Amino acid sequence: MELTLLGTGAPAGLPRPNCPCAACATALGPDARAATALLVDGTLLLDLTPGAAFAAARAGRSLGGVRQVLLSHPHNGPAVEVPAGLPQPGRVPDGRELALLTGHRVRAVPLDAPGTGYAVTGPDGQRLLYLPPGAAPAGLDANGGPYDMVVADVTGRPDALARLRAVGAVGPTSDVVAAHLDHDVPPGAELRRRLAAAGARAVPDGTTLTVGVYEDVPDVPRRTLVLGGARSGKSVEAERRLEAFPDVVYVATGGTRAGDGEWASRVHAHRERRPGSWRTVETCDLVPLLDQDGPPLLVDCLSLWLTDAMDAVGAWDDAEWAGGGERALRQRTGELTDAVRRTRRTVVAVSNEVGSGIVPATASGRRYRDELGRLNAAFAAECEHVLLVVAGQALPLRP
Repeated sequence: MELTLLGTGAPAGLPRPNCPCAACATALGPDARAATALLVDGTLLLDLTPGAAFAAARAGRSLGGVRQVLLSHPHNGPAVEVPAGLPQPGRVPDGRELALLTGHRVRAVPLDAPGTGYAVTGPDGQRLLYLPPGAAPAGLDANGGPYDMVVADVTGRPDALARLRAVGAVGPTSDVVAAHLDHDVPPGAELRRRLAAAGARAVPDGTTLTVGVYEDVPDVPRRTLVLGGARSGKSVEAERRLEAFPDVVYVATGGTRAGDGEWASRVHAHRERRPGSWRTVETCDLVPLLDQDGPPLLVDCLSLWLTDAMDAVGAWDDAEWAGGGERALRQRTGELTDAVRRTRRTVVAVSNEVGSGIVPATASGRRYRDELGRLNAAFAAECEHVLLVVAGQALPLRP
């Protein structure tokens, strides 16, 4: 089954008309995208968009053989005039299946938002799932196993991928292609980086793909360290890396700090950002979690883990530090990094980068700064991917 992406952009396209934002200003050449529309084996058109016939011609395809046009967007009809020779667009009711004379079967997938998703099975059994913008499947099962290809709004609804993965509808060999791309993510390298973290990819408009042919998408890093200064966006970046995966365990190392209203506000803001399917564990005992099998871990953050560890060994007192506290802390950090090395779980950890600012005025402050630098370096050495977040921009230090 061949799939030609006549467009891969949001309904308004990319760049958006008359939009002065930075993403639209740089969406040029292959990064410019028309509204998403899919041509399946030259006979089935999913979504009719302005200029579809010209887009097909540019891709070396023709709409002359199209026998069925299906709409996925919530509106009841296309926003454009139907080109001569094309059948009138229609929609398959949720849960119903349409059998085409070409041997394709199209089942409507119920969604959690207005619109219709389509599961297309080709004559030879290949399976494609297409979801409209801003939508995720509702009540999905994977009785048919993983889809060979999924075309979806990966940047706008990463939780849709998490749901598909949770029921086995997306597996390691599923080719996940991002569509409905808008100006919320800068085009080019940043878009590719974010999609790779979700196990997905983007292709230029006009690309023809063969459903069922395995594509060598970059592996999702199993261990990632995200560094950054205060309010740099490091926690948001860390959360973004796992929002397309189900059953994430969020490990909060800061505790509750009863009576501290400002801390409670920070904790509340973090909780509000997380997907509802994530589970929170408040602990600094990270080694047992790393040694267990289970869903991905998001550890936020190592800086507070170090504070707890230094409290436990009396590191703030010069005499206790010299009398065994330093040795005890080295043992604790060594146990942690050894556990990171041997873990089989996907781990994303957050830590502060404090070594570039003002030299602390106290000996204990300088001690903490130095020990955090050592911990960050040791932890990073065990990670496949290390990022530094500055002003909300993620800079890969180790790809």
